[in-house]
Amino acid sequence: MFPMGFVLALALMVGCNQTSSESSTSVGGSEPSVDSEEKVEITYWYAWGDKIGENNENLVKMFNESQDRIHVTAEYQGSYDDLHAKTQAAFAAGNAPEVTQNEIASVGIFANSGMTENLTPFVEKNNVDMNDFIPGLMGNSYVNDQLYALPYLRSTPILYLNKTILEEVGLDPAGPKNWEEFREYAQTLTTDGERVGMTLPVNIWMYEALVAQSGGQMLSDDGSEVAFNSEAGVAPVQFWKEMEEEGILKMPTGDEAGDVARQDFANGRSAMAFSSTADLSFWLAMAEEQGFELTTAFMPANSTYGVPTGGANLVMTAGLDPAKQEAAWEFIHWMTSTEQTIYASSYTGYLPSRMSAVNSDEMQALYEELPQFKVAVDQLEYARPRPMADAYPEIAKIISDEITRVIIQDDITAEEAIDVAAERANPLLK
Repeated sequence: MFPMGFVLALALMVGCNQTSSESSTSVGGSEPSVDSEEKVEITYWYAWGDKIGENNENLVKMFNESQDRIHVTAEYQGSYDDLHAKTQAAFAAGNAPEVTQNEIASVGIFANSGMTENLTPFVEKNNVDMNDFIPGLMGNSYVNDQLYALPYLRSTPILYLNKTILEEVGLDPAGPKNWEEFREYAQTLTTDGERVGMTLPVNIWMYEALVAQSGGQMLSDDGSEVAFNSEAGVAPVQFWKEMEEEGILKMPTGDEAGDVARQDFANGRSAMAFSSTADLSFWLAMAEEQGFELTTAFMPANSTYGVPTGGANLVMTAGLDPAKQEAAWEFIHWMTSTEQTIYASSYTGYLPSRMSAVNSDEMQALYEELPQFKVAVDQLEYARPRPMADAYPEIAKIISDEITRVIIQDDITAEEAIDVAAERANPLLK
């Protein structure tokens, strides 16, 4: 059962402990140099609604109540793509928010274009313990060896399982360990016209995961050319196509594909789903409402386990006056400190980004009560950062389009589609 009492207790704990916590002051324990007679007003933009939006609004309210020098206004902006487009437009118009989220693959684009502030001087000046951040989540924080972002709401994809259905058909609810077992699970779970093993929209993040599981990578180490045009890059598309043709994997396309996958899982028309750990709290509540038991597992391995990290980091926009810059830094540090990390992870299912949060009594108690939350933390052993080349968002769309062609057209092979994607993508990296 979803522990709302636990979450409320955490909220109370966070609100009450600010005066004794590192997060109650600017980093290093000193007050920021802002005018104590007049509050500094800053704006924070965030993506996504539901539990994720509630988490952002709740934390901003706690921050505002924890001190009387800074007031933050939180504003919802839609998806990551919406948020990024609006931030770029606002920066060009001279009215960007002081703090915003960057989806991790976009950290480099914003930094290299001069839209975000280098945080390295703030970290060095205030002796921030960067070793407390989980190393597997730091790969998308640095640009040209300088820190431009701190991990905030971070995730990996995980395997969601309808434990009730699995047990009804005699499958181990621990889930499939590898691709072969995954296919066997899907075959057993599929019933003519009623249920498929999994509904899976074409999704670049999931493709990145299966490439990693096959021992490959998306770009070369120096980012100068693509690396997915390999056996490891073809294998996921071929695997999906074969399962889709067999009728044990449903792959909807188009703008509503994600909603279709979520609805199929909620209604028992599929019994497995790949999705972000960020969905965990929402899906636990949904499973309870729908009357089935939800469990989670690693994404199955091919030659190895492997997942990309995802989610958002917090960044400060460039060009702020000193007072707003100081206020923005204090807010970013507060939001990424241990107590707030515990709250956000417990409320949403996002990964805790600090070791001190993972090892805290609060998180350990949650993992004991709901082991579904711990799966993504354990899976971090096999996690890798997302590519941050400026052209990668465009490349990701090219790959997704080519995978879609394979799914909807019978005359295109996986190898042909991946070769076409590589031919289109490579010039963008030069």
